[in-house]
Amino acid sequence: MALDRPVRRRKGGIDLNHRRGLWLFLVPAAAIYIFIVLYPSIQGAALSFTDWNGLDPVKNFIGFDNYVKLFHDPKALASVWHTLIIAFTITIVQNLVGLLLALGVNSKIKSRNVLRVVFFAPAVITPVATGYLWQNLLGQKGAVNEFFGFFGIPPVTWLGNQSTAIWAICVVIIWQFAGYSMVIFLANLQGIPQEVIEASMVDGAGPIRRFWSIIRPELAPSLTINLMLSIIGGLKIFDQVWVMTGGGPGGSTETMSTFLYKNAFQFGDFAYGIAIAVVLAILVGIISGGQFVILGRQNRGSK
Repeated sequence: MALDRPVRRRKGGIDLNHRRGLWLFLVPAAAIYIFIVLYPSIQGAALSFTDWNGLDPVKNFIGFDNYVKLFHDPKALASVWHTLIIAFTITIVQNLVGLLLALGVNSKIKSRNVLRVVFFAPAVITPVATGYLWQNLLGQKGAVNEFFGFFGIPPVTWLGNQSTAIWAICVVIIWQFAGYSMVIFLANLQGIPQEVIEASMVDGAGPIRRFWSIIRPELAPSLTINLMLSIIGGLKIFDQVWVMTGGGPGGSTETMSTFLYKNAFQFGDFAYGIAIAVVLAILVGIISGGQFVILGRQNRGSK
């Protein structure tokens, strides 16, 4: 026992020095992150408590007036609602479609490699180009109406109708990023031992039973990543909405991102735009953080 004590202290000293050494490696990256991200963000958030118009060097402190204005502004509240509709619709449907695609191209069909490329291809197109492409496809004389016209369905103004515009945008975003979710699910699927699946088939488990009892628990890591990425992307969505509708018709597709852009860069109310951005950042943090905690508990419970 007397000989063990110096050895344990030495090991403890080595571990402590080792940990301190590891922390030193973080210093350069942390310093750059603080200088480029944290400091400008805090400085920008402070401007939301002023009446700054983005050009005038004079900034008057007005307290929480911009935030009070935001929570009493019907257009701002509508933009929050539209943002949540888009974010949750995308998160659910995109990942469901991505999972089905991944299961399909993970099978032994001969064209699986070609299909993987075809399904993933929309994800490499820039969102602005996607917006212009679908703006033409969904036009009054676009390919979508031509297709439905073949079955006798009259043309629909998909992006000019308040009841269809936001869902048309959701479809476009899902079309673009379902392949992205598919790739993440597919990587996870290919890591599942084939022997386990074959053993379940020998035991008589059907496709649904195999998916629910064997494949689904193994997909927890990719499901967590996909849900996090899609909910954050949905809350911040801007490009497709701006190109396809500009927030219209009648503000029916106005999201928080397009609303803050208009206030900051078109109406010259920069401080109000920053206040909207701060609320959006808090909303993203709360929803994504809550989602991460819930999924983490479920993953630990399934092990």
